[in-house]
Amino acid sequence: MSSVRPLFVVAGVGNATGTGASAARLFAQKGYKVALISRGPESLNKLAEELSQHGGEAAGFPVQDYSPNPIRAAFAAIRSHFPPSSSPLRVALFNAAHGVWKPFLETSDEELHNFLDINIGAAFAFSREVITEFLKLRFEGPGEGGQGGARKRGTLLFTGTDASIRGNVTSSAFAAGKRGLRALSQSLAKEFGKKNIHVAHSVIDGSILTDRTRTMFNSPEWETNVDGRVDSNSIAKTFLDLVQQDSSAWTWEIDLRPAHAEW
Repeated sequence: MSSVRPLFVVAGVGNATGTGASAARLFAQKGYKVALISRGPESLNKLAEELSQHGGEAAGFPVQDYSPNPIRAAFAAIRSHFPPSSSPLRVALFNAAHGVWKPFLETSDEELHNFLDINIGAAFAFSREVITEFLKLRFEGPGEGGQGGARKRGTLLFTGTDASIRGNVTSSAFAAGKRGLRALSQSLAKEFGKKNIHVAHSVIDGSILTDRTRTMFNSPEWETNVDGRVDSNSIAKTFLDLVQQDSSAWTWEIDLRPAHAEW
């Protein structure tokens, strides 16, 4: 068996019940080493331990916040723990987010700046680190044991929301940041597609079933209605589908919503 295995990096796993954690579990099952970047070392280390107990190879890299310098420091630690010679970075997911839902006149400068720092500043730093590593690589080959499509150096994924494409009455700050993230992903897709680097943005148009939304909705009916809410495991499967696309037919943006969503 080859000693080289591809690396999957995800920023943003929360308490390990949402999209980032589901993606980490799926890519670990598919043979990827997994690097987890997130705030909250307890949940981070618990998820890394879970993946390792199920036969994966994972490590957590906690950050104090999602500003650019901690992101860069996390990648330096990742390169030390997972040397590129045996763990080439092939898939990266920026799933970190911060929300501000307030009327426009009640949103403070500080809240806006914090939101933009995470959703744009951190995404910019994350993308720079990822693309720099991708550019060092040749096309992914079957010997690595990954899932990447033909003629591809790597895949950079972004998690967006319906606010990425439309605003609403209390989403002036949130929508501005998410549209900025979407614009960043599109710009990177156009610039680096020529280098056989696949960049894709997903619009998640619906509430994802997590511990937080279970508490927020407090509705067994909502929780069990699989046609009315989004399953993070299904999002992860779509991410894998994007990774598997060959360079003759790449998706830049995909939108996902439950069957009974009103849109």
